[in-house]
Amino acid sequence: MKSVIQRVKEASVKVNGNLVSSINRGLLILLGVSITDTDREAREMARKVSSLRIFEDENGKMNLSLRDINGDILSVSQFTLYADTSRGRRPGFEKAASKEIAIELWNRFNQYLREEGFIVKEGMFGKHMEVYLINDGPVTIILEEGQ
Repeated sequence: MKSVIQRVKEASVKVNGNLVSSINRGLLILLGVSITDTDREAREMARKVSSLRIFEDENGKMNLSLRDINGDILSVSQFTLYADTSRGRRPGFEKAASKEIAIELWNRFNQYLREEGFIVKEGMFGKHMEVYLINDGPVTIILEEGQ
């Protein structure tokens, strides 16, 4: 499981020009699920995200977590995080989980974050989305679990 985590001032998702979800200060998470991922990876990724200290304290140091700043999460499933470009110019997606497994594990990941007490807004699985964000910093962290 891979996630691209962006510290944002605000973020939103539109589908067909219609607003689906939006958050103010918090994290935009792009989550990719691989063919080898299980519930264990979803739970561990949620644990890591919930305790990640990437928000600045009063001294400008990254010491605060999402919980500390009372931030929200916008979670977007993104199978293209498992793109393989080693053979030519068109990416292959053999390492990405099937639609059925990916949606199940993405939903579990989101539920684990909710169980931690976070408000989790979502994109729309399998839809063509427009993702808007104001990256704060910019701060972008890549996490991987499993493999």
